[in-house]
Amino acid sequence: MKTFRTYRTATRMITAIGVVTLVAACSGNGGAGGGTTAAAGAGYPEQNITIVVPFSAGGPTDTVTRLIATPMAAKLGGKIVVQNVEGAGGTVGAGEVSRAEADGYTVLMHHIGMSTAPALYQNLGYQPVESFETIGLVTEVPMTIVARKDFEPKTLQELVTYVKANSGKVTLANAGIGAASHLCGLLFQSATGVKLQEVPYEGTGPALTDLVGGQVDFMCDQTTNTSGQITAGEVKAYAVTTPERVKSLPDLPTTTEGGLPDLKVSVWHGLYAPKGTPKEVVQKLSEALQAALADQKVIDQMAKLGTAPVPAADATPQAHLTKLQEQLGTWAKVIADAGVKAS
Repeated sequence: MKTFRTYRTATRMITAIGVVTLVAACSGNGGAGGGTTAAAGAGYPEQNITIVVPFSAGGPTDTVTRLIATPMAAKLGGKIVVQNVEGAGGTVGAGEVSRAEADGYTVLMHHIGMSTAPALYQNLGYQPVESFETIGLVTEVPMTIVARKDFEPKTLQELVTYVKANSGKVTLANAGIGAASHLCGLLFQSATGVKLQEVPYEGTGPALTDLVGGQVDFMCDQTTNTSGQITAGEVKAYAVTTPERVKSLPDLPTTTEGGLPDLKVSVWHGLYAPKGTPKEVVQKLSEALQAALADQKVIDQMAKLGTAPVPAADATPQAHLTKLQEQLGTWAKVIADAGVKAS
């Protein structure tokens, strides 16, 4: 029986394992195959599937993964294990999956960071297109600009004025180089023409915790991670980084409304399998993803987090690949212009 490899190096931090169980019989997925690949697809899945999240437990990508895991498992007729393997802006977990056996039992959930890693890391060890099979897009999550609740600026315009006058003192938190919060922070600094004191953390969870506690001034993070704190009044919210307001946060203006029209970014998530995974298996995973995204519970939970599932047409391997290739080109220029490199 094939199992997911054990992580041995000290930098591979496994922080949480969530097991999603189900009692669903495997039916209607098979059929006699004409060869090894077809046979693999016909019997799949015959053991647990592991979805690796390359970020900390409780963070935005982890939250999205756990939302879709149960309905995906129900569609597949098996069991899904969610495993957090954090480190180096998501590259540790992604690297592990790229080297895993291409049998469909080890899958990666990654966000926009998949398209930025090649520009950030000189010795990446894998390539997004060459090392993975795309399964489908999951959601595009808006970003929010939030601050400690006692931070002086009251609006986005006031925030811009304040950081320009106090750039050497203002602290901008992020979840590490290459993380979505880091990328959004780069765009904020580019849009305002200000270089701020960045404070990197090992994940968005710790960063947001310190923001709520008042240890840092502000940050840019996904609605899946900030909506609860915004609604509860634990942080001060300035804007959402999408062209339109978010339904779950109707009073929060857009960056365009707040005077920063160049600051537009959303964090797209997608599922990946190691290169060479049988097409029949990739197709079953894609169909399970589409079923999960059509599940009303998933739709409702995502709405509460300020996001929504992508349309079914985008939860496909080809649509995902097209998005990935386009984003690789976009972020290569942004990162080169910013002069940022990860060690």
